Amino acid sequence: MESYEILWKTALPELEKTVSSISYDTYISQLAPVDVVGNKIVLCTPSKLFADTVSAKMREKICEALKKSNADISDFSIVVAANREEYLKNFTQDASAIETHGAPVNPKFTFDSFVVGPSNEFIFAAAKAVAENPGEAYNPLFIYGGTGLGKTHILMAIANYIKLKKPSLNVLYATCEQFTNQMIESLGKGKASPADFRNKYRGVDVLLIDDVQFLAKKQGVQTEFFHTFNELVMQNKQVVLTSDRPPKEIEVLEERLRTRFEGGLLADVQPPDLETRIAILRKKSEEQKCLVDIKVLTYIAEMEGDDVRTLIGKLTKVVFASKLHERPITIDLVNEALKESAGEKQEELQADDIINCVCDFYKVAKSDVVGKKKNKEFVEPRQVCMYLITDMMNLPLVTVGQKLGGRDYSTVIYSRDKIAEQMKNDTKLYTEINDIKKKLLKQ
Repeated sequence: MESYEILWKTALPELEKTVSSISYDTYISQLAPVDVVGNKIVLCTPSKLFADTVSAKMREKICEALKKSNADISDFSIVVAANREEYLKNFTQDASAIETHGAPVNPKFTFDSFVVGPSNEFIFAAAKAVAENPGEAYNPLFIYGGTGLGKTHILMAIANYIKLKKPSLNVLYATCEQFTNQMIESLGKGKASPADFRNKYRGVDVLLIDDVQFLAKKQGVQTEFFHTFNELVMQNKQVVLTSDRPPKEIEVLEERLRTRFEGGLLADVQPPDLETRIAILRKKSEEQKCLVDIKVLTYIAEMEGDDVRTLIGKLTKVVFASKLHERPITIDLVNEALKESAGEKQEELQADDIINCVCDFYKVAKSDVVGKKKNKEFVEPRQVCMYLITDMMNLPLVTVGQKLGGRDYSTVIYSRDKIAEQMKNDTKLYTEINDIKKKLLKQ
């Protein structure tokens, strides 16, 4: 019996205690486990009506039963498929189903969706060479540059490319923060856990680590990372690292690690020029199925700041304002949406603005939302905060987690995706989030 079958079989007795016999026989008994992805069990049913009903009316009880029967699995997703074979055929080959053994990889971050210009063409070529020939081209590949310039996009593009073109290879993408936290957790879970941690990171064909500058001043973590790095490179396994600064500028970094990082190819990503900024905005507007005049795109691209993430965030806010007010996207609308007057920039929307607005909307204390309480009345506003901050601001996910009580990267991804998925079927939640956005845009 497969692990997902055992997990579901274990959860069923818990479910029987909380749902009526009619609901159990009509709906629950019609669900079949087909997979486990991350912290979710994947269930299938041949009926979309059944899938929608279960998602809308029984989600909380199923999640509770899963938590009681397995501490690592706390949620589920439903696909409309007759059986596991149909699920494997129709869902797991799609880019949106791509998983690595670490953090989730955004399927939209591909080489095709990466806008290449003079500032990043060297990085793009190096990353593509690594993806096509892991362990043979540049090892390690060390990419560094400022926040919001596409380093994470490149890492995930490598992961997506390899998983599609070379599916037999074991790819692991993780942030340095995750590596650190998982190492610390493994030390407190008994003798076998550190070995499991090492096997996880040293048993891969391609290791992609984001924000490696967080190794600074962490001597114990640096030692563990050094041995992981060494073992992989000696076996011709590919290592790709990103940082906001070159190795020589990472504070209190062991010399042996510094020399290893500098032993491959160092590539710095520069802020894009105006033409590239316009091209990025055009591509993002196309992705949002919104036609924007080139003059408007140029106007946004010429705004102060080199951060591509912020630039895209501004476009997203303008597109939302256009749909909200049912107005064409003009320079006047851009100024209104971004709260700018001619030659004078007002204060940008802050993460705290969003958190405060959500707390006010749901009538909950900010201390409870950013705190550790797991009551439903605090958990949902917390997840809404994560969704809105990532949707409206495009901050690094690590930063979003820090704003919400120091939660990790994977929690932010889970919350963001959960709310986005719920909004598709939950009219009430969809309306609430749009109401909150309206309040924020009017602030």
